[in-house]
Amino acid sequence: MGEGAVWGARVEETLVPAAPLSPRPAHPQASEDKVKQLVTEIGWEIQQLSMAGCYWLSGSTLEHVARCRGLVKVNLSGCHLTSLRLSKVLSALQCLRSLAIDVSPGFDASQLSGECKATLSRVRELKQTLYTPSYGVVPCCTSLEKLLLYFEILDRTREGAVLSGQLMVGQSNVPRYQHLRVFYARLAPGYINQEVVRLYLAVLSDRTPENLHAFLISVPGSFAESGATKNLLESMARNVALDALQLPKSWLNGSALLQHMKFSSPFYFSFSRCALSGGHLIRRVIDGGRDLRSLAGLNLSGCAHCLAPDSLLRKAEDDIDSGILETLVAACGNLRHLNLSAAHHHSPEGPGRHLCQLLARLCHLRSLSLPVCAVADSAPRADRAPVQPATHAVPRGFGKKVRIGVPSGPDPFSGQAGPLPCSVFWSLLKSVPFLDRLELIGSNFSSAMPRNEPAIRNSLPPCGRAQSVGDSEVAAIGQLAFLRHLTLAQLPSILTGSGLVSIGLQCQQLQSLSLAHLGTMGKVAYTSALSDMLKHCKRLKDLRLEQPYFNANAQFFQALSQCSALQRLCLVSRSGTLQPEAVLAFMARCLHVVVCHLFTGESLSTCRSLQQSLLRRITGTQMFSRPPSRLYSVCFFT
Repeated sequence: MGEGAVWGARVEETLVPAAPLSPRPAHPQASEDKVKQLVTEIGWEIQQLSMAGCYWLSGSTLEHVARCRGLVKVNLSGCHLTSLRLSKVLSALQCLRSLAIDVSPGFDASQLSGECKATLSRVRELKQTLYTPSYGVVPCCTSLEKLLLYFEILDRTREGAVLSGQLMVGQSNVPRYQHLRVFYARLAPGYINQEVVRLYLAVLSDRTPENLHAFLISVPGSFAESGATKNLLESMARNVALDALQLPKSWLNGSALLQHMKFSSPFYFSFSRCALSGGHLIRRVIDGGRDLRSLAGLNLSGCAHCLAPDSLLRKAEDDIDSGILETLVAACGNLRHLNLSAAHHHSPEGPGRHLCQLLARLCHLRSLSLPVCAVADSAPRADRAPVQPATHAVPRGFGKKVRIGVPSGPDPFSGQAGPLPCSVFWSLLKSVPFLDRLELIGSNFSSAMPRNEPAIRNSLPPCGRAQSVGDSEVAAIGQLAFLRHLTLAQLPSILTGSGLVSIGLQCQQLQSLSLAHLGTMGKVAYTSALSDMLKHCKRLKDLRLEQPYFNANAQFFQALSQCSALQRLCLVSRSGTLQPEAVLAFMARCLHVVVCHLFTGESLSTCRSLQQSLLRRITGTQMFSRPPSRLYSVCFFT
């Protein structure tokens, strides 16, 4: 949720060579024999193949990939392959130019054959996910142009032993970056990941590639700058012109690096959580003689003062400077992805000065992340009556009786006697009809279980301006007919959740939904509306629900069962409850679910009993048409 949800995915869409397919085969009766048969029959015709997430395939089945001798791109992320089997597969793929693999404990580069290394020497694009400290196959990829690294190394082994990144020191084979154009590294939390990435960067700092044009490092929390990284950044400032840049905040804060860095045709900047004021943004990025019409992605998440003038006395909750935002919008008119979350961006009074009105000029936007308080019409006033949801407006008089409730038509705003919605947020969404990813997150929100960020236990109350954002604003999201990914978090004024129903009816392309802390803390009043919404989400694949005191009852799971495409479910509910029988019935109906994580307030014995019951039913093939290894992950915790 939050920054990692949008920007990890969006950077990948730009840089990753081959997009992963579904982690499970589309046909529910797919089997290893059918995969073998398919590869045997048409393998010689296949040039691009993605088996990402196919954890259920055995190593012997994966060896059949070697029959696809014309492969140019192959994605084996998430597949269980030993070093020897990987060597056997790659030895046969002499045309391979793009590769994605995992490096797990036990990987041994010395087991790679000469033919395998010859194939790797021709690979130009590599995506490598590390679960153990290692260079993986990078040293063998001497023609590498794109390198995408994902560090998922745990600090301890399953036995409790502490790992050390120094396991790599002394290896004779080190990465060769002379042809590198793109370097991207994303780290999961943990000191061991930082140790290992430093070893990759140390090699890069010795000789900066002349053709490097994208350098991105995504690190949760703090990441201290070292002597090697300083040398690397100085060398980059002198010798290369970048198109994409993302650095840890500690590397940019208090640094004049941006003033000296050269950019050619920039398409992505990330200054997430940096102490960047609006004045610095204008002087160092916009007014630096750079043409930013090519900029497609801008991440200013957590930059509390990026839309405000330089001032030592300014508070994070003070109004933004509309002039700075207007300058930014004018200079970056072709932006497709914009992240302004995790900060208080309060608009000043006055016509045409609201943040939403200015962002409406960015008609090319495809993904947008905003704090909840930023979409409030204006500062709350004591003399202003509460805003009623527009969908509740009905004509007065002695006319025909009107049934008040959820609209049955596709447009929640059509056929009403009341006025059309005129909020600035509604107008913004009307101006960006092709938006496919939207995040509306409270500026003080912190998830109890973040994915790529350190957990923060001290939650802050919602921003005062967020109190005026409720069901009607959520209903406005229903305009986005092409919306595929939606996140709503820390909206305290959600009363009934009626806006969710509008989204379910209108946003038929929705694939990913994340909801957290909606309504007043301690009260969950939108369960019924959520159930009504889910009945219409036929393409939904991922649902993440983080809500204290949530009652995951039979009604909820019955509605969720109608999401026939669902693959992943995560429920995080402190002091919440669930009905084990409803969970079992849901899992029996939703045959595509591969991840089911339920963290509630149930007793430990209840959780263990439910987990064992589910695993017993899965291993006995009477309940499901998938192989026994159908579930990738199932967890129930108290």
